Amino acid sequence: MPRKAHSLQKEILLRLFIPLLLFMSVETVLSYFVTLHYVNSAYDRWLLDSAKSLAQEIKVQQGQFIVELPPAALEMFRWDDTDKTYFKIISTQQGLMAGDKQVPEMQIQEESWTQEYYFDAKMRDEPVRVVLMVIKTHSNAESIYVYVAETLKKRRTMMWDILLADLLPQTLLVIFVSIYLRLGIKTGLKPLHTLANEIAQRSSRDLRPIPEAQVFTEVRVLISTINDLLGRLASAIATQQRFISNAAHQLRTPLAGLKLQAERALRAEDITAMQPALEHIQNSADRMSHLTSQLLILARTEPISGSYELINVNLTEIVRQACMQSVPKAWQRKIELSFDGPSEAVIVQGDAILLGELLSNLIDNAIIYGREHGSILVALTPHPTPALSVIDDGIGIPEHESEKIFERFYRIAGSHGQGCGLGLAIVKEIADLHKAQISLTRISPEGGTRVDLCFPGAEFCG
Repeated sequence: MPRKAHSLQKEILLRLFIPLLLFMSVETVLSYFVTLHYVNSAYDRWLLDSAKSLAQEIKVQQGQFIVELPPAALEMFRWDDTDKTYFKIISTQQGLMAGDKQVPEMQIQEESWTQEYYFDAKMRDEPVRVVLMVIKTHSNAESIYVYVAETLKKRRTMMWDILLADLLPQTLLVIFVSIYLRLGIKTGLKPLHTLANEIAQRSSRDLRPIPEAQVFTEVRVLISTINDLLGRLASAIATQQRFISNAAHQLRTPLAGLKLQAERALRAEDITAMQPALEHIQNSADRMSHLTSQLLILARTEPISGSYELINVNLTEIVRQACMQSVPKAWQRKIELSFDGPSEAVIVQGDAILLGELLSNLIDNAIIYGREHGSILVALTPHPTPALSVIDDGIGIPEHESEKIFERFYRIAGSHGQGCGLGLAIVKEIADLHKAQISLTRISPEGGTRVDLCFPGAEFCG
């Protein structure tokens, strides 16, 4: 199932928003604990001041501690329009001296009159913050504990006020940054949309390079790759069109000959008069069959831009098989065909079928244009790199024709044979596919042709 395509704009926004939201979340948590710490510190000091005020009301009369709290002072102590305040003063000897018995207490391991103790508790189903002061008498025989408890409404109100004051600008900043990023990315990607629309409006025949001036530097690598692909595609289309044009031109001649000779045979009154026309028809059919076979092989070698998967093949076996298949043709012209090569396998990267066609074309050319009662030598050498040679003792190829001979449908003027000028063109195409170097030389001024094919470095299997 094909994977759903993602929007580049959404991907960029997502990659920017996730860290931003994560940062905001972490900052909110940190702000909460920092704010809670400072709010508690502020209100704890006020709570401690209340405990100290109560401690000042503890008096000594006749050697006994008492608490004197006038109603007006007690009313002022407990007055608060938001929170409720409770207190309790107890003595280790006298018990509860004043206040609310329900105020929570705290167990202290080691008492210190220089240190106050804070803790959280519940009183009457409400959370409260409690401070404890320990008062030591001079004789250390009696300890007095002053507890002051307060509900948490003011603390929570202040904490949320501070948090909102801190988070509101951050939230507005995130919204502003989000809008800015969205607009900025949309504007930044506009050249890509323009480029996409321009390409979409092109016809299938318009393979001009895409202009690189209107795109970002980071996208130019992609544009350059696309332009390279368009160039190769244009070259492939041009090659295909040229091939079709040449093929149509070459096929037209034997087809016209077939039609003409067929009409001639139809006008003949007996088999004897029909015989020459039938021979011409047979020759035309043979030529057309050979031409069609050559064209199909050439068409197969067309995608030479690396579309073939080259694998390890045994070049020794391919050469031996091609020589054996060509023996009947050589015998018909009384030509001696011999093979000189190692018995071990010579491994190269290639396509076995195409390499067989290459060698068959070279041997066929040597047989057709070689000297009757002559000889053809096919040599294979593995070192220093695999090399294949086909040597004949025919009339040879003029030096000024050595380059043109590899062109499609090119034939040397005055040459005999029924070829269509595709044999060596096929050899060149297959050699290029295998990245092999091909060279054609004249053996001597009297004649003879040597075709050498050198493959890239490969292993020699002993």
